[in-house]
Amino acid sequence: MKRGFYTIMAAQFFSSLADNALFVVAVELLRAGGAPKWQPAALVPMFALFYVVLAPFVGALADARPKGNVMLISNTIKVVGCLMMLFGSHPLLAYAIVGLGAAAYSPAKYGILTELLPASQLVKANGWIEGLTIASIILGVLLGGQLVGTVISSNLLGLDFPWISTGVDTPAEAAISCLIFVYLLAAWFNTRIPQTGVEMRPMPRNKLELLPDFWRCNSALWGDKLGQISLATTTLFWGVSGNLRYIVLAWSAAALGYSTTQASSLVGVVAIGTAVGAVLASMRMRLDQATKLMPLGIAMGALVILMNVIDNVWVAAPFLILLGGLGGFLVVPMNALLQHRGHNLMGAGRSIAVQNFNEQACILALGGFYSLSTGFGLSAFGAITAFGLVVAGFMWVIQRWHQRNCINHKEEVEDLLRLTRSDKSH
Repeated sequence: MKRGFYTIMAAQFFSSLADNALFVVAVELLRAGGAPKWQPAALVPMFALFYVVLAPFVGALADARPKGNVMLISNTIKVVGCLMMLFGSHPLLAYAIVGLGAAAYSPAKYGILTELLPASQLVKANGWIEGLTIASIILGVLLGGQLVGTVISSNLLGLDFPWISTGVDTPAEAAISCLIFVYLLAAWFNTRIPQTGVEMRPMPRNKLELLPDFWRCNSALWGDKLGQISLATTTLFWGVSGNLRYIVLAWSAAALGYSTTQASSLVGVVAIGTAVGAVLASMRMRLDQATKLMPLGIAMGALVILMNVIDNVWVAAPFLILLGGLGGFLVVPMNALLQHRGHNLMGAGRSIAVQNFNEQACILALGGFYSLSTGFGLSAFGAITAFGLVVAGFMWVIQRWHQRNCINHKEEVEDLLRLTRSDKSH
């Protein structure tokens, strides 16, 4: 791997670490403030909101400027959202602003991989960066849970600065103050990301011209016989995984009686499995083998439903590791295949923006459904059953879709698979 790849990994790790810790802190902030039950669940779709709204623009922005610079600007926006939450803005609004920064960050983060590395290294690179991202989720969720826990929060609130009134009076506010420094560390790594030398694609003067361009890019990926399958799979996976993070918090409270600090550890357990699965996939899988893994998605949906019969943490922990492992092993090759097809069809930044639009729209839709269902009294157990059925059912549909492509468009599919095997350099 080139040296700049490790700088990208470090920047991504600390930025994602703070995002996930802030999620847990925001959940605790809402619960401690007596917010209605639907509001903590709404944090997930609020984070996804700007991914969907700004998708036509952020991909073009990532292709128009050096991607390290875009990542720095995006991280600054996240700091603004964090400060808003600290100084009294509603957590849903503030977390949406953090999501705005993340929406601009993602096309640059993934797009720079296709500029920096040859196609032959994309699965390996995705495995490592996804593994590191999952590690940041594990540590971020645990960090957020511990920061609002009794031990660390009491020590933070006990800090006294002479002649300075910080206005930080609650465990959640103390936690947010710490996370601002994590975002600043990520920003420092952003400044160290090298330029790749790839020619920039300037944005048009009339930014509304990007809307039909984005629609063409979206249609191109959905029309590609490999792009459509990888896009459908990753869209469904991230739509469910994004919401599963909160569902595990709610389930562990209902099934095990856990507090936010205790429940955060189980979210980290799922992420451990996903990281292991991602790294194993990066070592064993090739781009042309990605479509063979779709049965894992069906199995993953079935396992989600089985969560309902677990009421013991010693059974839950290995079960959640297995659940995460299946997802990680499935999504890494599919993600790499999607990046490869997108880069060939339209450019790295635009293809990632299309991917984000579809994935985050799925997160937004499923998260909105869960939040509304919670408002109408649906239990965590009912939500888990619904999500499991959605995953298994739609993965079966996607698998049948690919099988039909292989029969009706055999030559086209085989040509695209040969391209993934032969593209060894940039």
